[in-house]
Amino acid sequence: MNSYPKDIEVKLGFDKVKLLVKDRCLSTLGEDFVDRLSFNTNTGKVNEWMDQTREFTLILTSGASFPQSNYTDISPALKRSELQGNFLDEEELFEVKLVLETLLNMVRFFHQNNEEYPVLSTRVAPIELDDQLYLALDQKIDEKGQLRDDASRELMSIRSAISKSQIRARTAVNKILKEANRHGYCPESPSLTIRDGRMVIPVLAEHKRHIKGFVHDESATGQTVYLEPAEALEINNEIRELRYAERREIVRILTQLTDQLRDNLPEVKKGIKILGVMDFIRAKARFGIDFNCTCPELSKSQKILWQQARHPILESALKEQGKKIVPLHLSLSREKRVLLISGPNAGGKSVCIKTIGLLQYMAQCGLPVSVSESSEFGTFHSIFIDIGDEQSLENDLSTYSSHLTNMKYFLENASRNTLFLIDEFGTGTEPQFGGAIAEVVLLELNQAQAFGAITTHYGNLKKAADKEKNIVNAAMKFDVKRLEPMYELEIGKPGSSFALEIAGKIGLNPKMLDRAKKKAGISHVQFDRLLSELESEKNQIAKEKKALDAKNGRLTAAIKDYEDLKKYLEKEKTKVLKQAKEEASRLIQTSNKKIEATIKEIKESEADQRRTAQAREALKAHAEKVVKSESKKVSEKIIEKGPIQIGDKVQLKSGAVGEVESIKGKQAEILLGGLKSRVKLEELVKISSKEFKKSTDHRVQQMTGINLNDKMASFSSTLDIRGVRAEEAIGKVEYYIDEALLLGHTEVKILHGKGHGVLRELVRNVLRENHKIISAKDEHVEHGGAGITVVTLDN
Repeated sequence: MNSYPKDIEVKLGFDKVKLLVKDRCLSTLGEDFVDRLSFNTNTGKVNEWMDQTREFTLILTSGASFPQSNYTDISPALKRSELQGNFLDEEELFEVKLVLETLLNMVRFFHQNNEEYPVLSTRVAPIELDDQLYLALDQKIDEKGQLRDDASRELMSIRSAISKSQIRARTAVNKILKEANRHGYCPESPSLTIRDGRMVIPVLAEHKRHIKGFVHDESATGQTVYLEPAEALEINNEIRELRYAERREIVRILTQLTDQLRDNLPEVKKGIKILGVMDFIRAKARFGIDFNCTCPELSKSQKILWQQARHPILESALKEQGKKIVPLHLSLSREKRVLLISGPNAGGKSVCIKTIGLLQYMAQCGLPVSVSESSEFGTFHSIFIDIGDEQSLENDLSTYSSHLTNMKYFLENASRNTLFLIDEFGTGTEPQFGGAIAEVVLLELNQAQAFGAITTHYGNLKKAADKEKNIVNAAMKFDVKRLEPMYELEIGKPGSSFALEIAGKIGLNPKMLDRAKKKAGISHVQFDRLLSELESEKNQIAKEKKALDAKNGRLTAAIKDYEDLKKYLEKEKTKVLKQAKEEASRLIQTSNKKIEATIKEIKESEADQRRTAQAREALKAHAEKVVKSESKKVSEKIIEKGPIQIGDKVQLKSGAVGEVESIKGKQAEILLGGLKSRVKLEELVKISSKEFKKSTDHRVQQMTGINLNDKMASFSSTLDIRGVRAEEAIGKVEYYIDEALLLGHTEVKILHGKGHGVLRELVRNVLRENHKIISAKDEHVEHGGAGITVVTLDN
């Protein structure tokens, strides 16, 4: 037996989960598969189901044009069509047509996207429908589910004759109606009407003998009769005969179409089954999206390593109340198999083990589970639970007797592949004996190497868990100062029931509480008090640790930024030196060529004094030009003399330019873009404001002369700078914004990630300095939140 007891799905709340999935089905076809959901121990099969749901989730979230209508159960119609000579009516064949259209579109979708959705494509592959059946139905049945006039030549001829005859009959009857009304034979405002398929006119009963014809009906009061004029009798008889002929032709066509359907029944039935499967998988994917679930890959081993685990039913109920659920972090492994959970009443212990049972049961039924993607699931061959009051009047069992019956079953059937869950272990009888029996059962289940989670208040079980291998104490956290549960599970230590503290908060007499402490015994009180004090200290240390971790994180990020900046400056220094050497080498080569050309010219002129003087003058002019050019480059930058002061524009040896923010001793704090850095004064050169502006505007100047059409075609509305060094990020962002402004964009996005927020703040600093930026704010939380900055430009 894979699960115990028989009503395990009700006790875990799985029946409510199935209803939620059912609500997301498009037809009874999918609902039938939801009803058949069951606990499965075949890891490979469960993972296949998870893969299918994962792929369908991608279809839904990507907005792909997947057919999601006409998931109709046409099985009754198909059953009737099996008998030779039977025919389906127009409405039934119309539904068959719509279902075939959905199936063919589904097959076509997966044929075109089989690489993106390989698992679902394989599931649909067995469908081999003949297009001719759908085309035949579509040619003869219109969009309203009725036979088309041109379904056959005979039908078209008959309907044309009916139309002409109806016009003749209407003309004749209207003529008689007008004449009768003129003589006052008809009631007020008479009009032509139909009785038994024949055209008749209303006539006052006292005048019915004034008009030749046949009375077909009379009003409720008997004052009016409905008379078919003799002149229209023959035409109406003709129309009736045509209606009979039309019906015979319709039956012939429907029989022909049903025969064609009968020839394709095996494939159509196979398609209907797969349509139900797709509806079921789609419903699971929709459930997963709505409840923020994942589709984990299960391993064959037994384990529970869950992060952000949430009970979906409880989460939905809290959401309706405007509250948030507190997620659980759970860990069960072969070395630490049993979790003994203690803590105050209403602190979340029962919810914890129900969450464990429900999520594991859901996973092994192939449903998405409400945990984070980093969670890991194993496969259990059986799940046993003892949750809630099992008192049975039919079997004359008390609550405790019922619990013992369950424990007996657990002990007889538990194995190393079993997951057992027990709520309020050992309660329902005298605590001394109940606790002793519970301890023995716990040790036996541990001996069987089964996995499990147990909630209890018994101190002897907490002590046993502390001593026994493979059993781990855990506690539902409690705010000792406010005496309120925190609903957080903490693994590694037992919890206190906080009975005395809660009683004091409620307002029980302090003297009564003192007497209760004495009766409980000094050892029990001290033990519970110790747990309470440990809980309080633990909470305080956790808060301090969290604050310290945050500070350390910011410090680490800042150190990394400065180190990255230093590396960047060193790299720039090397780059500038290399460029200078290359420029010097180029000048030397040019000068050498000029000298060689001059010597050659002198030799060729055979020492002609005039030619020699001209060559020397040309060489001298070239030397002066080179010196003048290099001097100009230097003078343009280093034209400011005197000591460096706050507010001066300076250039680093690496070539980067900035502004002095402050000076402390032999170091200056300079602003490079949006980043501040400390640099030695001896490594700075004072430059003019003109040179500073020239350097900072260089990015824009680089963009002159470019092909704007090409630039616009290649421009992306999102800049990704994740993983980029701080100093690189400054340049990238500034260049990107300049480019966006040049191309006329009004809004762009910068993807920097969340992390410690250092890169985000750096980006915001750079953007604040640009007067063309209207606003810079976080993206919507569903689209990236603080990890993306949305920039609005003044264009």
